[in-house]
Amino acid sequence: MNEKLPSIDAGKLPSYAFGPRGILWWGTLWMMAIEGTVFALAIGSYFYLYVHAPRWPLNAPPPDLLWGTLNTVVLLASLWPNRWLQKAATAQDLPGVRRSMVVLFVFTAAFLVLRAFEFAHLNVRWDLDAYGSVVWLLLGLHTTHLVTEAYDTWVVGALAYTGPFEGRRFVDAAEDADYWYFVVLTWLPIYGVIYWAPRGGG
Repeated sequence: MNEKLPSIDAGKLPSYAFGPRGILWWGTLWMMAIEGTVFALAIGSYFYLYVHAPRWPLNAPPPDLLWGTLNTVVLLASLWPNRWLQKAATAQDLPGVRRSMVVLFVFTAAFLVLRAFEFAHLNVRWDLDAYGSVVWLLLGLHTTHLVTEAYDTWVVGALAYTGPFEGRRFVDAAEDADYWYFVVLTWLPIYGVIYWAPRGGG
């Protein structure tokens, strides 16, 4: 029973993989876990102050609902083109990646414009009191992730149009889509905290 095992030419194996088989997927997952913890700590800080304050908000009216709600609607709507991007990237469909990236460009531009209006209508300065500081912290943290993800989307999209786009680049696009889900879904509790918690009769 001295059978010879077939030899495998490792040079013919792909140098990239989608999902849990790829190291980039795990890196993205751990980054989301870390950043999700930061969001949870910031929300916990908000409610710690909320519980111990004599009234809430302290010295300002609640933020205007319009701009935050509009941004929430736009962010949720972006899940559809993001899903198209993820499917096209996994199928290594370059035209599909390009089309979905263009749509996401429009969404990211809309997010950033609406976010500027959000900051302008928080009705409190960051340095007024603890309420102002924690509200600006929450919105600022999410904006940092929004800007970072928008930049990443723009870079991957530019590469889809200008450079060789194969193999690992499709994995980059798929992971970009995964992270976009994180940015959108983490906004929902933050939206509730910033816009509805101060209206809860504290």
